[in-house]
Amino acid sequence: MLQFNIRKPDEGIIPQIQEKIDNLTKPKGSLGILEELALQIGWIQQTTSPSLTKPVHIVFAADHGIAEEGVSPSPQEVTRQMVFNFLEGGAGVNFLARQHGFGLKVVDGGVNYDFDLTDDRIIHRKIRKATRSYLYQPAMLMDEFDQAIEVGAEVVQQSYDEGSNVICFGEMGITNTSSSAIWMNTFTGILLRDCVGAGSDHAGKILEHKYKVLRQATDNYQGDGTTADVMRHFGGYEMVMTVGGMLKAAELGMIILVDGFIMTSCILAAARINRDVLHYAIFGHQGDEAGHKTLLDFLKVKPILHLDLRLGEGTGALCAYPILDSAVRMINEMNSFKAIEVTKYFD
Repeated sequence: MLQFNIRKPDEGIIPQIQEKIDNLTKPKGSLGILEELALQIGWIQQTTSPSLTKPVHIVFAADHGIAEEGVSPSPQEVTRQMVFNFLEGGAGVNFLARQHGFGLKVVDGGVNYDFDLTDDRIIHRKIRKATRSYLYQPAMLMDEFDQAIEVGAEVVQQSYDEGSNVICFGEMGITNTSSSAIWMNTFTGILLRDCVGAGSDHAGKILEHKYKVLRQATDNYQGDGTTADVMRHFGGYEMVMTVGGMLKAAELGMIILVDGFIMTSCILAAARINRDVLHYAIFGHQGDEAGHKTLLDFLKVKPILHLDLRLGEGTGALCAYPILDSAVRMINEMNSFKAIEVTKYFD
């Protein structure tokens, strides 16, 4: 597997950033989470004057063999239909990317469809037309797993080279909440039943069937239990690409804005490979998918928003971006007590 050189940011600058925040013209701590975010962003960037430049949102798309087992009410064809929706600018992720000034990259990592290879609106990196059903065998081969990690790293490197220092990820792949639930269960030890949610089945009509299939799949697993083996056995190409992208973003010192349940499962897997990736992660929201709050609590992180979202695509992360922007504007644009004649006050 591709190796990543991720380092924890130097903590030596933290007192300087905190001093600047504390001396802005406000009571100490009165801007709450904005102050926490400004401190983290400044720490990541190793500066008392952080910036957010050319934000990019990457949507990785791929299909899953487990869809054959009826664990989602949505047919597999929805994956490619939604990819076309992304390309045409009509999906939830599109209006939010436009609203918040994000560049949008859509990557075909393994959709069960032949896209026009001359269509430059999509990044063509298909590994295979869907993973295999992990009820019976590993979802992907080891070389496919390695390729997926490399693709994720490649697309992030391209974004970085284009001037981006903040990135978030979305996904499209029918049944990928199933893979996420198994990753969560395996990597945390939390009971599988507490990790499995309804996904796109808003009524939860097939929830028990989904749980039984995933329970059987985990019972059938005969791998070595390593992080990479669990990821390749139960994961989707789009999820492994995201993990590769997150690890590369941390190596490059970029801010990683994390979306909902699936993307949180991906940062969990990334942290199993290199724990220091978490220093670069900001969690955008708590989604409405069962298991997400439990997973956030396991990671001991505090999401910015809780809007009852469960769409995926990275929409929750995009909704949270203006809060990051406000945090950066706060530390850069507010006056300090030293700069103007205002007596320092307290609550």
